[in-house]
Amino acid sequence: MIVEGATLLAYALTAGAIVLSPGPDTVLILRYAINSGRNVGLATVFGVQLGLVGHTLLAIFGISFLIASSPIAFKLVAILGSAYLAWIGIQGFRGATLKFDADGPTITWKKAMFDAMICNLLNPKVIILFLALLPNFVDPDKGQVTWQLIILSLVLVILNVTWQAPLAFAADAVRGWLSRPRVQKTVNASTGAFLLFFAAMMLWEHLIKT
Repeated sequence: MIVEGATLLAYALTAGAIVLSPGPDTVLILRYAINSGRNVGLATVFGVQLGLVGHTLLAIFGISFLIASSPIAFKLVAILGSAYLAWIGIQGFRGATLKFDADGPTITWKKAMFDAMICNLLNPKVIILFLALLPNFVDPDKGQVTWQLIILSLVLVILNVTWQAPLAFAADAVRGWLSRPRVQKTVNASTGAFLLFFAAMMLWEHLIKT
């Protein structure tokens, strides 16, 4: 086997704990599914996975290591990621003043997918995840390192979809109640505040704190 069963199980348990922890991806999926329905929510989930595929390619070609080993490059990623999250968060506050249109999606699936992909790609914590977690489960002595990284990344994607897709369905199921103008304004403002919080935490962890 390219990756031993015991190694795969240990990795899946470790990665699963990380996937279950709330973060910007979770907030974005819930917000877009509530705003625009199940299909847009699932497009957001798909966008997150596209981001993970991008991180996999970066890890394979060593670009993630280059970014993390260069303080300037890594801080630039942190700034870009936090700025993008903050921008989407501010949009939530702007949306909180608008009436929810129950007759059609307020967000297109293309925008939802793009936003989720960019948020994931520009999240320094995901870069660290690929740099700190994946190498611990790769055995260079077995060879085929690229395929080992691909398999481990595929497991991460499967875990993500298994957790995030039901979130989109659940958000869509209660959309009728949440589509009430007053409730919708509260949801938009709350998710906007959470995204701004995550943006501030990214800046604190990777710029101010260091």
